Amino acid sequence: MSQRRILPLTAAALSAACLAGALVGPAQAQAQGRARPAHPNGTATAPAAFTHPGVLVGRSQLDYIRGKVQAGAAPWKGAYDAMMASKYGSLSYTPKPWAVVECGSYSDPNKGCTDERQDAIAAYTHALAWYITRDDRYAKKAVQIMDAWSATITDHTNSNAPLQTGWAGSVWPRAAEIIRYTYTSWPNVNRFATMLRNVYLPKVINGSHSNGNWELSMMEAAVGISVFLDDRTSYDKAVARYLNRTQAYVYLESDGALPKTVPGSGLDTKDEIVKYWQGQSTFVTGLTQETCRDFTHTGYGISAISHVAETSRIQGEDLYPKVGERLRQALGFQAKYELGTAVPSWLCGGTVKRGLGPVTEVGFNALHNRLGYPMDNTQKLTEQQRPAGTNNLFVAWETLTHADNPAS
Repeated sequence: MSQRRILPLTAAALSAACLAGALVGPAQAQAQGRARPAHPNGTATAPAAFTHPGVLVGRSQLDYIRGKVQAGAAPWKGAYDAMMASKYGSLSYTPKPWAVVECGSYSDPNKGCTDERQDAIAAYTHALAWYITRDDRYAKKAVQIMDAWSATITDHTNSNAPLQTGWAGSVWPRAAEIIRYTYTSWPNVNRFATMLRNVYLPKVINGSHSNGNWELSMMEAAVGISVFLDDRTSYDKAVARYLNRTQAYVYLESDGALPKTVPGSGLDTKDEIVKYWQGQSTFVTGLTQETCRDFTHTGYGISAISHVAETSRIQGEDLYPKVGERLRQALGFQAKYELGTAVPSWLCGGTVKRGLGPVTEVGFNALHNRLGYPMDNTQKLTEQQRPAGTNNLFVAWETLTHADNPAS
């Protein structure tokens, strides 16, 4: 493991940060006076110029993992080998684009839902493989997959359309950013940008009042698409909604007796809030709105929180000071029970549905490895799960991209 560490804040300073619902590390504290102007609601504005590639992984991070893989270093080489051994890394991978992707609840009906998600992950996989190997066959495969969809898709329909658009729309920009800014030939890049702007962004930018993982995934897509499109207006709108949802998704004791709610959600009474929190009436730091539903959906929400924060950091408008403490506590709380700690009777009726998924690497790397905050349960779970693979929705290869990655 990397030895690059920043010592934690003093206990008093950390306590103050927790009570404020924000996590401010030493480096952030020094830089606060240099922050760009903020909107009246306190949301940081989009960068004056976007950094590319800059969705979830930046160039320095890509250079770091390339060097580690070439050196055969653990855990990156093993993670890379696992990625390339998957179906997503095959040079014979064939995209299956649909004109209209129709997804009902739990993908029933499933008309193009799985195909779209898997093709997006395959494009991202090949983009990573291209950058690490410099074998242009992988870049060409990523382009082939993205071109197939940009020439075909016109809409997402049925009840799960917003979530499906969010999942696939979170992954496409990761692949597209790497190819557009590190490979020399993509003639149809503008057609792909038009696809993101016209087919994906309108479905996600206005959010959802469904379970929190929906809106968080949708905002991840909106943020990534906005970076690719250099769209500062959409970026700001998505970040504002993301910040509201994040504080309403993860509870901190400093929130008061009840969790925060999203403006306009219609959750006005304790009974309404308890029902929305899956019947959970005892609120403790790190509990999420979906903990008592199951850890799998909770993992979707936590992952999206970490992904947007990581993209914002690459873009120079770091959101970790605003969401980091909620992310740290959510990871730690879920990791504790994912590791097998007995569930108390006051939590979810004494039973939780485990299955958090490969979602801890990004947040753990940012908060523990870069900032030095203690995260014992999250560290244990993260290291047990390596190499983290994919959930076949929108999470993929994060041991490779973010394990002990100090790059900024």
